[in-house]
Amino acid sequence: MTALNASSAAALEALTAVFGADVLPGDASPKYLQDWSGCAGGQPLAILRPRSTDELSRMLAICHAHGQAVVPQGGLTGLCGGAVPAGGEVVVSLERMNRIERIDIDSGTVIVEAGAILQTVQEACRDAGALLAVDLGARGSCQVGGNVSTNAGGNRVIRYGNTRDLVLGLEVVLADGTVLSMLNQMVKNNAGMDLKHLFIGSEGVLGIVTRVVFKLQPLPKGVSTAVVALHDYPAALRFLRHAQQSLSGQVSAFEIMWNDYLVTAVAAGKLRAPLDTNYPVYVLIDMHCGQPETDAGRFEAMLEQAIEAGWILDGAVAQSVAEAEAFWAIRDGVAEVLRDYAPTLNFDVSVPIAQIGECAARIRTELDRDWPALKALFFGHVGDGNLHVVVCKVPSDHDSQMRIEDAVYSVVRSYGGSISAEHGIGTLKRDWLHYSRSEAELALMRTLKHTLDPKNILNPGKLI
Repeated sequence: MTALNASSAAALEALTAVFGADVLPGDASPKYLQDWSGCAGGQPLAILRPRSTDELSRMLAICHAHGQAVVPQGGLTGLCGGAVPAGGEVVVSLERMNRIERIDIDSGTVIVEAGAILQTVQEACRDAGALLAVDLGARGSCQVGGNVSTNAGGNRVIRYGNTRDLVLGLEVVLADGTVLSMLNQMVKNNAGMDLKHLFIGSEGVLGIVTRVVFKLQPLPKGVSTAVVALHDYPAALRFLRHAQQSLSGQVSAFEIMWNDYLVTAVAAGKLRAPLDTNYPVYVLIDMHCGQPETDAGRFEAMLEQAIEAGWILDGAVAQSVAEAEAFWAIRDGVAEVLRDYAPTLNFDVSVPIAQIGECAARIRTELDRDWPALKALFFGHVGDGNLHVVVCKVPSDHDSQMRIEDAVYSVVRSYGGSISAEHGIGTLKRDWLHYSRSEAELALMRTLKHTLDPKNILNPGKLI
């Protein structure tokens, strides 16, 4: 590390005086320098791992007094560089604050510290007889505080909503160490402004989430799952409307995979294709059941009606949990694709549901025209308007990558869409944020940032 400036040296000395050996040197572990995006950072000044909200509050008060920049970190499963230090900041990892404090089945809530692993909380709630509906592929590594700070989406948004829709209350520490205790446990609470929404999805630039109150759902008694093949996106859209109506809104996942993605994911993951013939478009659909014996029949009747209507060309219904997991392994197989086809550019965009097919076709046309050698894969959460695009084996030079990004984001902008449906902005999408937000909106974001963090110490250079 280069020589410290006076303020950083003073901050490090003050932190060490109070917290001693709990202040780890900046080179203590490389795991704090990179997230899943592959965006590598610089060496931080130090690594702090508070055990409680009080400890974090005192740490931030010291950093604030010395103007020392801070980077909050969760499970580091982000894909935008939002938790990666640029160099010289203090990293604050929430990994020690991982307690599940209380599961209240009668009230339908769970109170949990921000550093708890999502899957651990899901399993504890399941054991207690309830469902925590926040769910995404990184469940075994991501932390719930990171889910809140990025407003994570995932596989169940079509039925249960984004993380924002499942948060009742928060505890947050501001830049100067002030603790906001907003641990509301009621669904209805109109006592003034609902301040928690300032921090959900703000990527740690306004405050650090320390505790969360999640709303729980009744635990499903079963799940019906199928993979079906269709002619094209319009057929998938008609099938979605039919399924939602026939199953009275019980569709809990509706995942689309174009042929190029499914074939590539099956090969990369050494998986078994769900159907014997190749088709243009596939949908993975499942329904959380309350009465498995009768609901399974309703599910299959819905599929039969779609076949008779000509929307579905072929399909397979999972006959066991293992078969359902095999279907989901294809949809979740993007990690193996990224491994085998690196370097890649990964896009997480959204447009109105009716226009996803047209948007995907236009993106493909733009890429094929200017980069015919590239391979682009398309899949997504159709029920909530979220389209994922993986561009494989991209040129390594920055200029080419920026041109590819501009080509994709320009199409998305033309539909009034979002450059980030569920992954956040971080550093990797910051230059494109104006494609989805007006200057007035960006100005207000900067005003909020300055009001809550006038010294700009919380996650500087991220989001805005």
